[in-house]
Amino acid sequence: MVFTVKCLSRYSLTNCVQNVVYRMGNTNFFDKVYEIVKKIPKGKVMTYGQIASMLETKDARRVGWALHGNTDPKIPCHRVVNKEGGVAINYAFDGWAEQKKKLVAEGVSFKSEKCVDLKRHHWIIGIY
Repeated sequence: MVFTVKCLSRYSLTNCVQNVVYRMGNTNFFDKVYEIVKKIPKGKVMTYGQIASMLETKDARRVGWALHGNTDPKIPCHRVVNKEGGVAINYAFDGWAEQKKKLVAEGVSFKSEKCVDLKRHHWIIGIY
């Protein structure tokens, strides 16, 4: 199965729209979320809404449910934040402080105690 996703950067100077083709086989929604999250590089984050948009849904909470239900430690769920850059208060693996610890270890800076500096660390597939 091949599907095209759109990536829009609200932080880019040109508001560039990129089309990215993913080859994911016959997978369910949660698996599609995991495939996208696996592509987020160290030092970068994506938002729940951004991933939802890439999967052609407006249901960012469903993305959160997928990440909360993940049991594979190889999927970097800690690299997904809310639209303001906020870490998950109910982060599945020992709360928000653990998510922040993992992000800081990868070089992600915060503009406040629980909020990632999105201007520096927001990742848009196809832009970097």
